[in-house]
Amino acid sequence: MTAPAAKNVLAVVSPHVGGRSAGAALSGLFPGRAAVTVVESADEDPAALRAAHVVITGLAPVTAEHLAAAPDLELVQCASHGFDYVDVDAARARGVPVCTIGSTGAEKQNVAEQTFALMLALAKQLIPAHTALVAADWALPRLQSSITELSGKTLGIVGLGQIGREVARRAVAFDMSVLYAGPEAAPAETEERLGAQRVDLDELLRESDYVTLHAPLTEATRHLLDARRLALLKPTAFVVNTARGALIDQDALADALESGTLAGAGLDVFDPEPPTAALRLLGAPNVVLSPHVGGVTRETLVRIALAAVHNVLEHLEGRPVRDVVA
Repeated sequence: MTAPAAKNVLAVVSPHVGGRSAGAALSGLFPGRAAVTVVESADEDPAALRAAHVVITGLAPVTAEHLAAAPDLELVQCASHGFDYVDVDAARARGVPVCTIGSTGAEKQNVAEQTFALMLALAKQLIPAHTALVAADWALPRLQSSITELSGKTLGIVGLGQIGREVARRAVAFDMSVLYAGPEAAPAETEERLGAQRVDLDELLRESDYVTLHAPLTEATRHLLDARRLALLKPTAFVVNTARGALIDQDALADALESGTLAGAGLDVFDPEPPTAALRLLGAPNVVLSPHVGGVTRETLVRIALAAVHNVLEHLEGRPVRDVVA
C-alpha cells in the first residue's frame, strides 16, 4: 500500500512567544509525514503559505487574507487554548476547521500557578516591599495595613473550564470560598468537589475579594469587565487576568486603580501584546505585571507543542481532530 504523500505544515510562531527558536523542534515531530516551515509571521514566506496544507499558529495572526492565500489549506491548529488571533469566520466560510488544544489541559498547570503567583504578590505586597528594600527603605510600617491573607477570602472565577478548575482546586487548598460565572454550569460532582457555587457575573463581582479571568476572548467577552462592571467590585478587591488582555477595558481598569476604587490588579496579558509605553496600567498603582508567561514554562511548552502536533497528526492520518472551534 502506498504511503500518503507528505503534507506541508507552516508553523507561525509569534516573536513575542519565542519565534523561530521556539518552533525549531517542530520538524522532528513529523517524521516523514510533513515538511515543516517555521516563520514568525504568516506574511514572511508567501510561497510556504501558498503551499500550506496545515497552519500551526503560536499566537500569530491568521487573517482572512492569509486563509485566501492558501488554496490547499485543510486545517488551522492553534497552539493555545485561545483562538482570538484567527479569523474564525473566514475559516468557517472556507470550510477549514480551526482547532485549539483546550481539552488537553496542556497549559492549565502553569496558568493556575501564575494566577496564584499574582494573587499572592498582591496580597503580600511583594513588589512594593521588594522595591522599598532595594532602596534601603524598611517599608513594613507603611505596608502592614495593606498586607492580607488568601485564607477566608472569596475567589470569583470567570470561566470554570480546564484552567478555571485548576485554579479552583488550588483555592480549596488556600481555604478560599469559590464562586464562578460562565455560560454553562459545571457538573454537580465538580461543583461539590471544588465547593464552587455558580452565580451570575454581576453577583460574582460584588461578592468576590479576588476575581480571576479564564474565559475565551470573543466578541461577546471583549471588555467583559468594563467601567460598569469594575464599579461593582469592592474597593478592597483585586482583579487577576491570565487569559486575554481585551477581556478588560484597560483604561477603565486604570481609572479604577488610580481613583482607589479597586485595591489592585495582577496582569499577565495585555491588549495589544507586547504593550506599548502608552499603556496607562504600566504606571498604575498596586499592579503586578508579567509578560504573558502563564503558558511558557519549559514543561508547558513541551505539552503545548505535543498537543498541537498530535492533533495535526490525527488530521494527516485521516482521523477526527479535537477541540474544533470553527
